[in-house]
Amino acid sequence: MTYLLNDIQDAVDRKFLVTKTLPRQAEAGTVVHIMGTEQNSGGITVNYRVTSTKQDFSTKFESIKDFCKWARPDSFIARYSENLSLKDVQQYIKVKNRSFINFCLPIILVAVAIIWAVCLIAIPTKWVGIVIAACMTVLISFLVWTFFKTSKTKFMTRLYGKISSNWAGGSIVIK
Repeated sequence: MTYLLNDIQDAVDRKFLVTKTLPRQAEAGTVVHIMGTEQNSGGITVNYRVTSTKQDFSTKFESIKDFCKWARPDSFIARYSENLSLKDVQQYIKVKNRSFINFCLPIILVAVAIIWAVCLIAIPTKWVGIVIAACMTVLISFLVWTFFKTSKTKFMTRLYGKISSNWAGGSIVIK
């Protein structure tokens, strides 16, 4: 996990994007400002303010790793959260958390299993079935990977467009 902190004190006076809902406190997709932290033998106590509602809360975590699973630093959302709806931010979390392994690989494995089963059963000549199945496997893998990249790019472009159309400070530079 790239969002891990070495010390919980590094989180103080920074904004974090909540990725997991805490009941009756912060919903996934909200931005919180960490006001203070305490580390003791029972774990970590974090005092924070939800930036949209200005409500203060306190919660405990067993370790810094648990805190990082709950919230992560995200300067993009922290900077432009007022221009986005909660639904947009939650979708942003889903898209940012997608990877080839957890999104593409399951789809590819199921598709490949179906293709090989159909080709080996339906085509009477086994060598022809194997060649067709191998070609279809490469094609399906490429199409799923292309869909993965394209959908991520389209979502981020739409998000940048939404922010730049609502932002009076000028244009946003996409790197």
